[in-house]
Amino acid sequence: MLATPIGNVCDISLRALHVLSMADAIACEDTRNTSHLLSRYGITQHLIAAHEHNEREAAEKIISRLQQGERIALVSDAGTPAVSDPGARIVAAVRAAGLRVVPLPGASAAVTALSASGLINDRFHFIGFLPNKGKQRELALHKLAHDSATMVFYEAPHRIVETVDALLLAFGPLRQIVLARELTKLFESIHQCPLAQAPEWLAADANRQRGEFVILVAGAQTSVDAEVEAETERVLQILLAELPVKQAAALAAQITGQKKNALYERALQIRDSTST
Repeated sequence: MLATPIGNVCDISLRALHVLSMADAIACEDTRNTSHLLSRYGITQHLIAAHEHNEREAAEKIISRLQQGERIALVSDAGTPAVSDPGARIVAAVRAAGLRVVPLPGASAAVTALSASGLINDRFHFIGFLPNKGKQRELALHKLAHDSATMVFYEAPHRIVETVDALLLAFGPLRQIVLARELTKLFESIHQCPLAQAPEWLAADANRQRGEFVILVAGAQTSVDAEVEAETERVLQILLAELPVKQAAALAAQITGQKKNALYERALQIRDSTST
């Protein structure tokens, strides 16, 4: 099994091209996408469809051919197979049959985004795609609220706005978020900000909601930082009881040293929650 480029076709490794050219067949997520990649390098091997809807049947075919001494390469449309992509069931079946699985390293959207994020944490938790349904997504994020590792999510463009809104609700306005879009492609962008500012940033330009996303969210703070955040919340709530939102946020920023914009967004949330 081998990784393919996540955007820029030049990111494929020499070893991957060598293995693809030697393979008797290539199992792939979408034969059209893989054909396009192979044609760039003059490779014309037979393709086997191996996607999420036929992994069991594809595994049987692949095992049969491997047992006959053939060499089968497994790829996904982009990135590393079996990481938020089909392939894990095929790998498990091949290994269960006593056959060898050889991994070839290469492109990974998650690691690419992490390396360019500037988030300083020696641990990360790869979550991938969150559930589609709001209640299930809310439950999944609730379980992650105290995770101290940097969290890595994948998201599609048509769900990016609602997902960021859910992250803000789950983790609060002060957590740092990195929105990495269209990695290695022509319109690649990597934006970091507090979660409070992310919805406005997305809304400011429709192009910012296009393309495939890797979302990184900073992990839960240490106990000392958590105490500071709790004290900031307490100060803000006391001030909101006596002052308008804008004044309360400005004064809380002076008292705590926190950023006024983030406190303003949090103040709006507190006001809206108490008025409903």
